[in-house]
Amino acid sequence: MEASEVRRKRKRMVRSLWSNYYYLFSARSIFLCFSFFVLFFIVSSDRFSFHFRPNLSPSSLSLHSSATYSVLHSLNFNQTFVHLLFKLQHRIHFPDHLLLIVAGGEIPRSNELECVYYKLANLSDQVNNNNPVIDVLSLPVISTDRYTEFRSIVRCPIPPINYSSAAVNLRQRGGEVGDRHRSWELLTNLTNHSWSNLAYEAYLDGDTVVVFVKGLNLRPHQISDPTRFGCHFGFKNGEFIIKTTAISAAQEVVRCSLPRSIKNNPNKALGFRVTVSRSGKSKRNPINNLMPSVATIQNRVTETMTTEKKKKKHEFCVCTMVWNQASALKEWVMYHSWLGVERWFIYDNNSDDDIKNVISELNLGGYNVSRTTWPWIKTQEAGFSHCALRSKQECNWVGFFDVDEFFYLKARGGGRHQNSLKSLISNFSSSTSSEIAEIRTACHNFGPSGLTSHPKRGMTTEYTCRMKNAERHKSIVKPEMLHASLLNVVHHFGLKEGMRSVQLKEREGVINHYKYQVWERFKDKFFRRVATYVVDWYEDKNKRSKDRAPGLGTEAVEPPNWRLRFCQVWDTGLKDFVLSHFAHPETGTLPWEK
Repeated sequence: MEASEVRRKRKRMVRSLWSNYYYLFSARSIFLCFSFFVLFFIVSSDRFSFHFRPNLSPSSLSLHSSATYSVLHSLNFNQTFVHLLFKLQHRIHFPDHLLLIVAGGEIPRSNELECVYYKLANLSDQVNNNNPVIDVLSLPVISTDRYTEFRSIVRCPIPPINYSSAAVNLRQRGGEVGDRHRSWELLTNLTNHSWSNLAYEAYLDGDTVVVFVKGLNLRPHQISDPTRFGCHFGFKNGEFIIKTTAISAAQEVVRCSLPRSIKNNPNKALGFRVTVSRSGKSKRNPINNLMPSVATIQNRVTETMTTEKKKKKHEFCVCTMVWNQASALKEWVMYHSWLGVERWFIYDNNSDDDIKNVISELNLGGYNVSRTTWPWIKTQEAGFSHCALRSKQECNWVGFFDVDEFFYLKARGGGRHQNSLKSLISNFSSSTSSEIAEIRTACHNFGPSGLTSHPKRGMTTEYTCRMKNAERHKSIVKPEMLHASLLNVVHHFGLKEGMRSVQLKEREGVINHYKYQVWERFKDKFFRRVATYVVDWYEDKNKRSKDRAPGLGTEAVEPPNWRLRFCQVWDTGLKDFVLSHFAHPETGTLPWEK
């Protein structure tokens, strides 16, 4: 009995120990599993470049943008170090800078980051060396900016001589140089893109996708044969996996039908990468050449609206593209808002001035202004096509003109009251004018008007001398009535069949184009032409083009008597109008003056 009792005690002890061990093991397993799940969720969440993995076919296809390289840096935030994981998705070489597209959380300010460059050993020395980096150099970041909801852009200087452009990295400014010991394969796992040959944006439009492509070299201002083009969706093991046919192709814009799986639920396409293929011109050369691509679908398609919700939110909107024109923005927005503009789409083409703060101030003042980061140089026509697609969801009419252009409606046309431009446009929305889809307004080009420094009160009251005859025009269009190709010549578009344009009579209104400003402002414009098919002034081409300043030549040297040029008619009409309608009755100050 005694021995039996001992055996029973031993069994109870073993069971107790096993129970405790099983409890501890289970608790530890649960804790480890839970910790792994939390870590996996954080790394994979939208905040850190989550890529949606839809079911396009019986097998699930992962459509990642590209191979990525993680950049881990530390930031001192509230006296604690917060580690943020960013993924470097693409490097794009522009003529004067290197553009990095980064996925992840809120990008740090430019003064908190630096660009890292690597000097490599000679090829002969790299044969038996898995890590050929012999030197590391860091330079300040030019600028950072938010690009899309979950992506940012970083602009870096061009790599110095003898430093590779194949692997440029980012790190926290002042960080230790430990990158030399990283695996060279890890640093070079991204494809470096050339800006001259690249699909760079994609936009869903109904049951089609519109892809913006640099390098097709299609003839300007003409529609091309769409049968030579196709669109490719997705990315797996280095290959795009679904192809559809093109509906239209013109300049830098290719429109294609959507795959059936996306057409049934377009919002599943968010994050998909898209590119364009082009076949050979003859049957002997049928090979489809795929364009390199950083273009991903970012916009959602709204669900079918009820009849009550189909009414547009805004009657009149404006779209423009700017570079370093923050100082002119307030005057332009405030003045045209008085005329009836309700919504503003500002496409910022790499500005490095105070434009973000200016737009914030305007929005605090009740103006509806949005800023779109548009880092693509020499793409004004494509940018306007993009804006036309975007704005048609919100606007009946959209004007395309620049921040140095001001509508001046004259008394004989009934344009002396608030919202007068909006009222004029609304008249063309009536059922009797249903075929009108574009309103054109002639432009008068103003010169420096004797000034030698930028006018502090604004353009409208200081530039008062112009050329005699009107030149060209700017347009206000119905975005839903534009041709499917979105073909445009900067400020006017091709229209759908059956639609037509009307020309506003000069006795009703014109546009004052303050084109030739004081030299200190004009010389900036000399180096920065945003239009795709307009030759830069410093290039020795097409010297007789109306897009050039007459007699300027190809050098940014102030011509003799610049302040007196382009002055044939003194015109103070808009100046008088602005001072009588906008100046403070006691102080005489204008609302946009600092």
